[in-house]
Amino acid sequence: MPILETVGPELNRSAPRPAAPSRSAQRKFATLPAPALEWNERIERETAPLYARIKNVVPPNEWPFFAPYVAAINTIKKQRNAVILAHNYQTPEIYHCVADFVGDSLQLAREATKVNADVIVQAGVHFMAETAKILNPGKTVLIPDSRAGCSLATSITGEDVRLLRERFPGVPVVTYVNTSAEVKAESDICCTSSNALQVVESLGADKVIFIPDQYLAKYVASQTKVKIIAWKGSCEVHERFTGDELALIRSNDPTIQIIAHPECPPDVIAAADFTGSTAHMIDFVRTKKPKRVVLVTECSMADNVQAELPDVEFVRPCNLCPHMKRITLPKILDSLLHMKEEVVVDPAIAAKARRAVERMIYLKS
Repeated sequence: MPILETVGPELNRSAPRPAAPSRSAQRKFATLPAPALEWNERIERETAPLYARIKNVVPPNEWPFFAPYVAAINTIKKQRNAVILAHNYQTPEIYHCVADFVGDSLQLAREATKVNADVIVQAGVHFMAETAKILNPGKTVLIPDSRAGCSLATSITGEDVRLLRERFPGVPVVTYVNTSAEVKAESDICCTSSNALQVVESLGADKVIFIPDQYLAKYVASQTKVKIIAWKGSCEVHERFTGDELALIRSNDPTIQIIAHPECPPDVIAAADFTGSTAHMIDFVRTKKPKRVVLVTECSMADNVQAELPDVEFVRPCNLCPHMKRITLPKILDSLLHMKEEVVVDPAIAAKARRAVERMIYLKS
């Protein structure tokens, strides 16, 4: 069904300045001494099994830089009783070598409810760290760089949602997890790209407000009879792909498999052989094992999958997320040493947001 209506601000809305990070974790936990970050025989020997995981995508001349950080982070995690949650868009040395849990937004949200740790480090973007904090109010949640934002999260505010409710009274609000805690708090239920259709249809309504990704909204609308009111938000990574770009790739090899994320524009999805969340895209490659494939999403995910499946050739029309790439091994180490930058959510907002997130997590299949 076509989108019923698309509303929202102009797309060039300036991003709000991030809130000043809390220092309560720095007062609660002692700063640890900086480790020696030297490449030597011991580090080479201890990290060899980890390098074996990524040797297909990380050149051997780069590993002597990464390895001392990997060894230090994995040691300090134990001292802090900390876990690292890493999104599929993190680079291989983070994703495969220091992360305790990896996945898409839904997987990480679920894992955040299960962790038995005092400290959670979010190797991702700020809204993911907020979600981890919402689900773990008693734990310390850190993000190595608080500037790791998201164009979708900055495209809408809590006030915008309240105005939408006034304009469309009685229409439930489905909110993509790529949003701030304040926006989640104004919503009925959250969703991710992997369960958006299920969430929309679970409400039993003939009409829903779906925020903030206009392209994910269009994709969901094409799969359901529920009328969708969309918001004019978009992902700055996925919106740069074009159908013409993919047509050129296919003209060079008609057998190539093109797999697209639903945050992409409709002409990209129309050109794809399969559309799904990052988790579904990975599962597709694992199951089908195509000879050549294009993952139409953030660049690092192809590296992470190729590390696992070296026989699959990945053709990369590469778009990097500048926010995800703010998270690096040195910043993760600094975060654990100095317990920064702590993510804090106002308890009143967190309580309301938690209802929307947990309603998603515990939605029956």
